[in-house]
Order: sequence, then C-alpha cells, then structure tokens
Amino acid sequence: MAVQTAEKAQQMEIVRGRTNTAVLKRRFSNSTAFIILLLLAALWLIPLLWVIDTSFKPEGETTTIPLSWLASAFTADAYAKVMQAGDLPRWYFNSIFTSVIISTVSVLLASTAAFAFSRVRFTGRHVLFWIILAGLMVPGQVLLVPLFSIMQSFKMVNTYWGIILPQIASPFAMFIFKQYFDGIPFEYEEAARVDGCSRWRIYWRIWMPLSKPIIATVAIFAFVGSWNNFIWPFVVVTGTDMMTIPVGLATVQSSFGIRYAQIMASAVLGGLPAVIVFAFFQRQIVQGLAGGLKE
Repeated sequence: MAVQTAEKAQQMEIVRGRTNTAVLKRRFSNSTAFIILLLLAALWLIPLLWVIDTSFKPEGETTTIPLSWLASAFTADAYAKVMQAGDLPRWYFNSIFTSVIISTVSVLLASTAAFAFSRVRFTGRHVLFWIILAGLMVPGQVLLVPLFSIMQSFKMVNTYWGIILPQIASPFAMFIFKQYFDGIPFEYEEAARVDGCSRWRIYWRIWMPLSKPIIATVAIFAFVGSWNNFIWPFVVVTGTDMMTIPVGLATVQSSFGIRYAQIMASAVLGGLPAVIVFAFFQRQIVQGLAGGLKE
C-alpha cells in the first residue's frame, strides 16, 4: 500500500508539473502577443498623435529643431485658415452624399451577385465568378482613361453620377458575401420554397437578415473607401462645387507651401470621419470578416 501510495503521489506531481508548464507557456504566449500588438498599435498611433499635435501648434514652431511634442501655446488657427481657404461644408456634403450612395448600392449589387453565384446553378457559373475576381488584380489607375471616356460620352463629368457609378462594383465585396452565403444551410432555402417563396423573397427576407454582420462590414469598407478615394474624383470633377473632401483639401494644401500646421489640420479634417466610423463599428467589421472569410 505504501508503495502504491508513493507511486500515485509521484504521478500526481508529474501531472501538476505538466499542468504548470502548460500554464506558463500559455501565459508567455499571451504576454508575447500582447507586447507585439502594443508595439503595432504604437507604430500606428504615434504618427497620428504627431499629426494632431502639429495641427494645433503655431506655424513657427512646427519646424523647430529639436522636435518637441509641446508648444509654447496650442492654437486652432490652422483649422480656421483651412476652413476659410475652401468650401468645407459643400465638400463634406459631397463626400457624405456620394459615400452613402456608393456603400448602399455596393451592398445591394454585391449581395445579389453573390446570391446568384451561391444558390443559382447556371452554365459557366464558376468561370464567370473567377473572371469577376480577376478584377481584383487590375490596378484602378489602368481604368482611369477608359472610365473618363465613358463618363464623358454620357455627359456625366463633374456630376454626382460620374463620381458614384465607377465605384459601386466591388469584386471583393461580392466574394465576401458569397463566402458567407455558402455557409448558410440549404435547409433554410428548402423550407422557404416549401412555403412558396420565390428566389427574390428568399434573398430579401431570409438571406439578407441573416447577413447583417457582412452587410455592416461591406457598407463600412465601401463608405471609407469612397470617402478616402482621391484619384477618381480628382479626374472626373472639374468644378470646386463638386469636389469631395480629399480633392478639395488637396487643392487648398497647394496654397499652403510649407505651412505644416495647416497641412496637418487639413489631414485631420479629411481623415476624422473615417476614423470615427472605424472606431464605432470595429466590432461589426471583425464579426463580418470572421463570418465572411470562414470556410
């Protein structure tokens, strides 16, 4: 009995040792991951904080050597001059109006196309799907000239339609929706067909309510992408009244010279809405991508 008791005690010690080792390894992995994420966050936050700090400095202190985070007096003079130099309310309206329409239509187009590829069987379905995905490999700059020619032939240059139409088709959004739709059980569709639902009703009344995380993700990415888009609005817009925020602020910056405070202030004004959208909807973005990219 004494020998058996000793053997059991020894086995328990071995189990405890292995458990402690596993716990230490897990803690080390978690700590390492936390440190890496903290460093990556610092790499992103420090330049952002520097931009904000510089935008509130007096212009004469933005180029002092050595560089310093602290100024003799923080001021909003750079923001006031940026707002006086351009028509910011109009540019904000143009950006919000076009971005909302682009994100809404992108969701509808991508989801309907994804539903067709996921649930409708037709000849050449896989070939057409890969042809659409091949659009991801085409740089947008290559399409500037033909798109401008098309907009010009339809008299859409310097119009909202000219800004919106080339940005509503997104192969990436369609791919995200299709991956999510492929994971929805076929039993839902079969039950809906038994109840007499058409394909359109199945898509609108069943698939879309089940896809709220994906809808939020695609809409947010489309909104931020169209908000930050500079090249296409710059090409298709010819008047200051139709400029979006990136284009308008770029034209204002050209008159600043080396006035870094005003340049940084315009960067903050242009990027702030996108940062706010990501900050408030980051959970929906993560949930949508996790669901849309799963196998």
